[in-house]
Amino acid sequence: MKNIVIIGASGHGSAIFDCIVKEDEYNVVGFIDSFKKKDTVFCGLRILGTEYDLPYLKDKYNLYGGIVAIGDNWNRHQMVRNITKVSPEFHFVSTIHPSVIIGRNVKIGKGVAIMAGVIVNTNSTIEDQCILNTYSSLDHDGLMQEYSSLGPRACTGGNVNLGVFSAIGLGSSVIENISIGPYSVIGAGSLVLKDVGSYMVCYGSPAKKIRKRKANEPYLSLQRPLISSKPKALVSDYEYR
Repeated sequence: MKNIVIIGASGHGSAIFDCIVKEDEYNVVGFIDSFKKKDTVFCGLRILGTEYDLPYLKDKYNLYGGIVAIGDNWNRHQMVRNITKVSPEFHFVSTIHPSVIIGRNVKIGKGVAIMAGVIVNTNSTIEDQCILNTYSSLDHDGLMQEYSSLGPRACTGGNVNLGVFSAIGLGSSVIENISIGPYSVIGAGSLVLKDVGSYMVCYGSPAKKIRKRKANEPYLSLQRPLISSKPKALVSDYEYR
């Protein structure tokens, strides 16, 4: 069984850990976290350091790779970028909870997390580094482009296209044949009845455009900006928890 780490010691990280344990395909040797103290215990495992320690940890623990457990799409992208720079041979693994139902001819990329109770129907494509949260569903012929996400119990109809870095909030529904533009966010409990452009915040029933947003703007609860102390060559000006 190959050794891996989970990058992100948070609530989402604990859910990812649960998926990996139940899937029983990889051995998790510990967590990586940019903000928590090394050797702190989380979910019964030690925090081994930050992403910048991965070259050392790779040799020490014979690491194959790991998965980035960061819920925010942009921040997940930033972490993947950092890891790729400091450890180019790092393998980003995917995890699929055993309770997930996956139809025929479904394609799943690298670093994908598919949580408990999810349904992915036939002919759908999930590209790299996407998240499908608890009891969400992607109907037939759906496309989730890189770094897009479905919140818990989010539901899409057939032939829905989610653009890169787009996020569908908790309990929202998107009817069939809809496109959600890159970097757009659909607020919790919304009903999307028509296409959504890029860099938009939309919510309501039916969902309406509320305002424009920036690519790195946080949208999950309890997020706060933190000025990074890491080398500027490897991170953006700000990181978010």
